[in-house]
Amino acid sequence: MRVRQATAEDLDAVIDVGVRTWRATYPPITGETYVEEGIVKWWVPDTVLPSIENGRVLVAEVDDQIDGQVVAMASYTIFEDHLMLWKLYVLPDSQGSGAGSALMTEVIVRAGDLPVRLTHLVGNDRAHAVYERLGFVETGTIESPIDGGPEEIAMERPASGR
Repeated sequence: MRVRQATAEDLDAVIDVGVRTWRATYPPITGETYVEEGIVKWWVPDTVLPSIENGRVLVAEVDDQIDGQVVAMASYTIFEDHLMLWKLYVLPDSQGSGAGSALMTEVIVRAGDLPVRLTHLVGNDRAHAVYERLGFVETGTIESPIDGGPEEIAMERPASGR
């Protein structure tokens, strides 16, 4: 597995990871309408490309192929007092491959002395368990950014230097 900064050439692959993962993961938790509305809002070029161009998207790719297939992505923003992980998605067929852990390791490195924060949907117990294994603790719940969507669980991983 190789983790690298995404480029504009990765746009379609990043969107593909998001769309395929949302459609495989969220319908039992949220219903189809939430999934399709979320895809239209969060997984279109006008939303994804600015994050790539600002250097806030990482991809994990299988490095045993000539071109490397993007199998996972992460996007984040560094604020004054924390790094916010906005998205971490791994293609369903690649879950358990180490791609998510490799991305999270790089995100933590980029956070430096800052804590890392994230949210995930209430009901996404698999994600919650993964984040707990990586040292995140639950800090509360927040309302959905999409009208009618489920609450989200907020989590934080203390800064590495603490």
